[in-house]
Amino acid sequence: MTESPAVRVLSTMNEDGTRRWLRPRVSQGRFLQRRRVVAYALIALFVALPRIRIHGRPALLIDLGARELSAFGAVFRPSDGTALMLFGLTIVLAVFLITALFGRVWCGWACPQTVYLEFVFRPLERRFLGTGAKRDALPRFHVRRIALVVVYAALAFGLANVFLAYFVGTDRLERWVFEAPGDHRGGFLLVVGVSALMFFDFAYFREQTCIVACPYGRLQTVLLDPQSLIVAYDATRGEPRAQPKKRLPVLEQRGACVDCGACVTTCPTGIDIREGLQMECIGCAQCADACDTVMDKLQQPRHLIGYTSQRELERKPRQLLRLRTLVYPALLAVIGVAFAWSVGTRPTTEVTVLRLSGPAFVELAGGRVAAQAQLRIENATDVVRHYAVTLVDAPDAKLVAIQPTWQAGPRHAITVPLAFELAATTFAGGTRVVHVRVDDAAGFSRVVPITLLGPERGAP
Repeated sequence: MTESPAVRVLSTMNEDGTRRWLRPRVSQGRFLQRRRVVAYALIALFVALPRIRIHGRPALLIDLGARELSAFGAVFRPSDGTALMLFGLTIVLAVFLITALFGRVWCGWACPQTVYLEFVFRPLERRFLGTGAKRDALPRFHVRRIALVVVYAALAFGLANVFLAYFVGTDRLERWVFEAPGDHRGGFLLVVGVSALMFFDFAYFREQTCIVACPYGRLQTVLLDPQSLIVAYDATRGEPRAQPKKRLPVLEQRGACVDCGACVTTCPTGIDIREGLQMECIGCAQCADACDTVMDKLQQPRHLIGYTSQRELERKPRQLLRLRTLVYPALLAVIGVAFAWSVGTRPTTEVTVLRLSGPAFVELAGGRVAAQAQLRIENATDVVRHYAVTLVDAPDAKLVAIQPTWQAGPRHAITVPLAFELAATTFAGGTRVVHVRVDDAAGFSRVVPITLLGPERGAP
């Protein structure tokens, strides 16, 4: 009985189940140069974005304590649920469209995992430990290995602080740096936790994040089509592969691939691109740069491996305009307009009736009832506003105001307690609806219905 051939489960797993550690060789070329420019620009943007101010607010701030999102001058709060939903749909559709057109360009060119691993952490590793036999010869606890761990930890800590700035702001973060960790225990623990995760990721887990943890590669089966841009090997031109000095049968024509293995040794996820489109491929084109270098040396045309599509590999023209590349932009346009309208027509103030936690009413002498209610008034502007609450069209009722106006700070909400005096006979089935007007000097005005609770039956 013959054994079935071994099936590769993961590119980072050996046949015995142990991890196959990848040490990809850097292949210089046009794509690497362009990716390096993009990567360092994105790193600079990541560090600088929390410090950029638009209308006096950070360009991007996710303030969980205040429950608001500041994004490029616009501020969103939980009450902006519709706008946030439309914004999320816009991102999802944009990912679908970009993937349908350009494949996994995000993974290979802009994903933080790829950017920091391939352009920060792995270059430092090569600088400290060298490559090949020189690296393998270093003892496990060599001073260079220890120094690299220290540098990795420092980088992870720095990146964690930048990450925290997106949630607390740079001003608060800089103040925390010079204070005792116990004064801001939550933020300190967050930095420590994120630092540990980043160190684990970039020092140990590495490409496993793309292969095992990230679901994006597995979504290729539904997001890609034969027209999508991918990195692929032209088997029609390359096969049969053989080294230049190897003899082939007279009737068999030699392909362009010389089976040098450069495309495999340079792959950051450890795959052989010649085996076809694979889930692990992140579209970084390092194999294309390696192959182009070999083709140049052999004075052969480039693009044996490169950006192409399955359609082009079949020697058919690639069509940019197709059903999904027409539907996605159309949906994006509709949702984008809806999102812009939702943001542009947001009221300057949100008024919500709150439920009471205590007794809703008290019966008074003379057949009167004192009923209570609460309003939540949220100021959605960047200036202080003063609100007045008045009773509308209820001559038999009286609003007992604790104070004439209520002040709400910029982007803050206040709770306004209300007390009403009205006849018990006006309650039907234990309820009575009254209307109050909330307005301010800036021109905001809104009439809000409030259902008051009272006696089940009118007073005798």
